[in-house]
Amino acid sequence: MKSLSLIRLLSVLSALTLTVSLPAVAQADPLTRQGYTLLDRGWVNDAIPAFRRALQNNPRSLEARLGLAIAYQRAGQDSNAWNAYQQVIQQDPNNRQALAAIGLLGTYRPEWNQGGINALTALLNLTPTDRKLRAQRALLYGYQGQFEAAIGDYEILLTETVQPETLLQAAQIYTYSGDFITGRELFDRYRAGATIPNSAISAYAQTLQATGDVPQSIEILETRLQSIRSLDPSAMDMRSVLAVSYAMNQQVDRAFTVLEPLRDIKAARLPLARALSAIGRTFSDAEPYEAAVTLYRQALAETPNPSAGLMREVADVMSESQIALAEAIQLYDRLIVQQPQKPSIQVKRAIAAYDLRQISRPQLEQTLKTILATLPASAVERRAITIGLNRLTPPDTGLLPIYQALRDVAANVPFLYFRLAQIALEQGNFAGTRSAIAEYQATPRGSTDLGVELLLAELERQEGNLDGSADRYDKLIQTTETQPFQIKIYEDAMRGLAGVRLMQGRSEDALKIYDRLIARNPDDLSSQMGRASIAYALNQISEAEAEAVLSQWEPSAAPSVTAPSVAVPPELFLLVSTLPAAESRSSLYDTLLAIDPNNLGINRRWVQLWASRDADRATARVNELITANPNDASVYFLQGELAQQLGNLTQAGEAYETILTQQPNNSDALLALGGVRFEQQQLSEARTLFERVLALRPNDPEILRILAEISLAQDQPVAALNQLREMEQSSPEPNSQISDRLDQLQIDLLRRRGFQPSWERY
Repeated sequence: MKSLSLIRLLSVLSALTLTVSLPAVAQADPLTRQGYTLLDRGWVNDAIPAFRRALQNNPRSLEARLGLAIAYQRAGQDSNAWNAYQQVIQQDPNNRQALAAIGLLGTYRPEWNQGGINALTALLNLTPTDRKLRAQRALLYGYQGQFEAAIGDYEILLTETVQPETLLQAAQIYTYSGDFITGRELFDRYRAGATIPNSAISAYAQTLQATGDVPQSIEILETRLQSIRSLDPSAMDMRSVLAVSYAMNQQVDRAFTVLEPLRDIKAARLPLARALSAIGRTFSDAEPYEAAVTLYRQALAETPNPSAGLMREVADVMSESQIALAEAIQLYDRLIVQQPQKPSIQVKRAIAAYDLRQISRPQLEQTLKTILATLPASAVERRAITIGLNRLTPPDTGLLPIYQALRDVAANVPFLYFRLAQIALEQGNFAGTRSAIAEYQATPRGSTDLGVELLLAELERQEGNLDGSADRYDKLIQTTETQPFQIKIYEDAMRGLAGVRLMQGRSEDALKIYDRLIARNPDDLSSQMGRASIAYALNQISEAEAEAVLSQWEPSAAPSVTAPSVAVPPELFLLVSTLPAAESRSSLYDTLLAIDPNNLGINRRWVQLWASRDADRATARVNELITANPNDASVYFLQGELAQQLGNLTQAGEAYETILTQQPNNSDALLALGGVRFEQQQLSEARTLFERVLALRPNDPEILRILAEISLAQDQPVAALNQLREMEQSSPEPNSQISDRLDQLQIDLLRRRGFQPSWERY
């Protein structure tokens, strides 16, 4: 939660309306009357001892106790005033003057906020139409991060004309709650009649950031900072927000420069931590993010009774740091005890537990379904839930109804559209994917998010448009290769292109892509595993060498239910699924399937392993996957392969035909069905299928070789010979396999014609 100390100055104007008047004291004792007389004259320091003496004479005198509290308050002795007013309401719980004063003093210290809220609530129960009291309570709710309650009050107030200071306070509360659109609308209403003060300009700049006006945010904050000489709280927050704006504008050096004056200043820890965490999140940069975590630890340690808002802010940041996940869970646990009615905290806690590998993915899905069986009506809480779910990567398809039910808050959490697009893509709903992407791109954030291009490239790959997918990846690589702050997008695009090249049968090109990645970062184990997978498949390295690369990951990073783990890279799944099924990797298969239960490659190795152990169990596993994912082509591949392994060619053919019904140009399915038809000696149909694959993968040497073998099987040795000769001539490098096969075919042909090779005559 953004600190609300910036808007505290605004409470001064409101507070004037809440200042208590002096009570009638006609029946009071002489000392009490003397104290009030001194107060009337403004002689506060003389009034205090008069009231003390009056209380010594009559400890039950409510008038004297109230007078003493008023005197302390006017003398600026806030702590004494707070305690004195508490004693008044203990004696008279409905004393309006004491309750109003407590409501005012509640804005002075975070630990008094809740007491102020309680006092104002008591007053509103007596006079529910008092708008000034409601505005003051809304402000205190905002201080505490109780945004639902604050907005509930502001919704009542904003139905009628409000004072400018209340409008400005509401604009900030809505902004800090995450409703940037409403926040900006309220700021614009305020700006129509007044200039936003420095104490609120940072919040206004945040609404500009969130609604796509980053340059305007920078301009406004730069102008304000030029007029400020001292580093007061407003200036600290301005620098924090300006740094984030610079980062969003790809001016990261300026971002760190503007933060420099905040370093090593205790009062600036939270503004600095907020900026560093936002910059680290923007660029997936661990260094500023971990620095932010350290600052948050310090701030939390120095706050004896932290508010729920501060704890939630710290927990949210720590939950995105692998080294601080356990601390985040502890904070969420404290918050759940304090606020059991908030499902968003439970959602974030469950996802953090999954990230820490304390629970499995199926357990997480079930936990989230239970928590969110009934969604709260509050827009604030729905936004918080959406933000929590957006952290779940990849999104869980089983939670699609929940994601869809949260669409009403997508205007303020636009990344929800991206998650919906990912789910639609995983389900093979290509039209739904494009629709969700279009909705995301229509938002300020989505219009500049290069991650959309990654999603579109994957969509085209799944649609079978491999060339279109590769072109999109190529353009993205060219765009980001020289941008150091887009390194994550660049690497993802490189890996995506490598995957397409593998599907195109261009394994050597895929290998070169990983070579480029390793050249940029030789210590990147993910790239090493990706390269090892391809090199092993090309017989360029041995199984032992590939396993040696795999062993670098296993000892130190294997996730467990008791210890944190590093993020599991896709290349780990690729390498494990490329290596043959092995008993020694049985537990690793189980571990990886706990992370991604539907991963085809790992399921394939698991099923292959169990097909020899227990064919029924392997078959049952495949059937479970099909039941859970009836529209997922990958599970039908697995069904077909298992059926082939068990010798059931009819079922294998039916599985591949199911895929082609959904995706007629799926080259892998065409290739697999062609292999089945070849085994069934249905050679004409096999040839037709392989020719369809060749149309999708022109000049694929493996397909050409298979077609030559089909010609041979159809007793067309001359055609096979000519096909292999064409392959040999078109091959850029000598291919011993083609040469050896040509020699063998020529010998067989000579023998069929009654000739004996010369080297066999002796």
